[in-house]
Amino acid sequence: MDEAKIITPLPDSTLIVDVDTKTYPEVRSFLIKFAVLEKSPPHLHTYRINPPSLWSAAASGLDTKRITEFLKEHSRIDVPEEILDLVEREVGKYGLMRLVKRDGKIFVESSDTELLRSLELQSVTPELEVMDRGAVKLELLCRGYPVEDLCGFDEGERYDISLKAIIRDYQRDAINSFTGDGVVVLPCGAGKTIVGIGIIARLKTSTLIICPNQVSVNQWTNELLDKTDCRAEDIGEYTAAKKEIKPITITTYQMLTFRRDCEMVHLELFNKRNWGLIIYDEVHLLPAEVFKHTANLQAKRRLGLTATFVREDGREKEVFTLIGPKRYEAPWKEIEEKGWIAGVECYEIRVPMDKELFREYVKAPKKEKYTISSKNPAKYEIVREIVESRRGHKILIIGQYIEQLEHVSRMLEAPLITGRTPNEKRLELYNAFRRGKIDLLVVSKVANFAIDLPDANVAVQLSGTFGSRQEEAQRLGRILRPKNGKAEFFSIITKGTRDQEINAKRQLFLTEQGYVYHVVNGVMDCQKRA
Repeated sequence: MDEAKIITPLPDSTLIVDVDTKTYPEVRSFLIKFAVLEKSPPHLHTYRINPPSLWSAAASGLDTKRITEFLKEHSRIDVPEEILDLVEREVGKYGLMRLVKRDGKIFVESSDTELLRSLELQSVTPELEVMDRGAVKLELLCRGYPVEDLCGFDEGERYDISLKAIIRDYQRDAINSFTGDGVVVLPCGAGKTIVGIGIIARLKTSTLIICPNQVSVNQWTNELLDKTDCRAEDIGEYTAAKKEIKPITITTYQMLTFRRDCEMVHLELFNKRNWGLIIYDEVHLLPAEVFKHTANLQAKRRLGLTATFVREDGREKEVFTLIGPKRYEAPWKEIEEKGWIAGVECYEIRVPMDKELFREYVKAPKKEKYTISSKNPAKYEIVREIVESRRGHKILIIGQYIEQLEHVSRMLEAPLITGRTPNEKRLELYNAFRRGKIDLLVVSKVANFAIDLPDANVAVQLSGTFGSRQEEAQRLGRILRPKNGKAEFFSIITKGTRDQEINAKRQLFLTEQGYVYHVVNGVMDCQKRA
């Protein structure tokens, strides 16, 4: 059998891929540019081609010919006409509808004049007001036509800033890929913040940075001061503690969505200065309330940074339209092979449920089954075994349920960080972990983002947000900083329950990136595989 032919394409636009072949890593690297992984059982993975995945491929420079040639080269059977038609139709849609600016006015333009006439509704007219730019892009998206926005961007206030840091080749490629809007996708620990700072330095313009939390605000500030010639007095923090507006201003999504008398009082920050660039850090977290306001900011340069373009609410298409298409993505395994992020062994440890708890589980409504199985007390002994067998390592124990984490904290006499932990205390514990004063932290989902703990090399996941692929990626990202030897990521799962079923969905994004989860029954099995 031809080793290159490992794809079985089906008329419903799914691709069944044989992963037990030498050519799979190479095939996967190209496949994820235009298809999305849906299922990842052993041996055969299922990918799906859909309109958004093809639009992103087209925006990144892939054309119909390259995609269809790839499919024909690697398919075991003839590629169904349904797939070939889908690729030709959807790739062809990107750039078919364009926004252009002439004499200060914005026009909808298309080489297909008949199509343009057919779309002339009340909210889609050939000539637009500048403020209609985002609304029209959304309207056309709803009709199945992604818009190529060629109207350009306001320059914003100039701010001279230079990069002092030496950047890696892929970071330089990511910086150069940015044309004024769009998303850069890089693994956790691969330096997304440096890419953002590099783009600020290239544009030399005043910038508003929006990030997930206070820890992120601090990290952006520290990186700007360390990696550029930016002066401390030119960096503003717009948070609950401070309300500074400077040439570079850093705020949080929580701040922007804060309500008083049912009104989001801080959205005016978008207009407080003539920003030349707005950076959405961890753009997959962009709150729904901010989407509408972002639609009015289409004249501003917009950069999204993320480790995964996945959104659990399915609004990737809106990110594509309002922030911009995916401009650059570096597959996690390619970055790992270059030594810029750590290699990781992933284990799924399946534990049983005792008879009494199982009876409760069986009788429970479906919506409660995941919580019951996730909080299975049998997981505690596995946690203890992992910690005892990994003495001398830097360990993070991560979970969703506070009472579960409190139990582990008491059991192991380890410090606990949750959303209720004051920022000052969090920073104190993170610093103690970095300096080697402590080597074990128990953390809630506040640790999913923007924690710089470069020496962490073991992560133990007790429970998580229902089916969240992005959370799985972010948690593994806590241990991806380069280090000697491989890191380890343990997910403790209750065997034969909703916990196991949902965990399979959580793993999809990382499996797509090339990570393999070894299913084992205990810590000893992990040691045998190591």
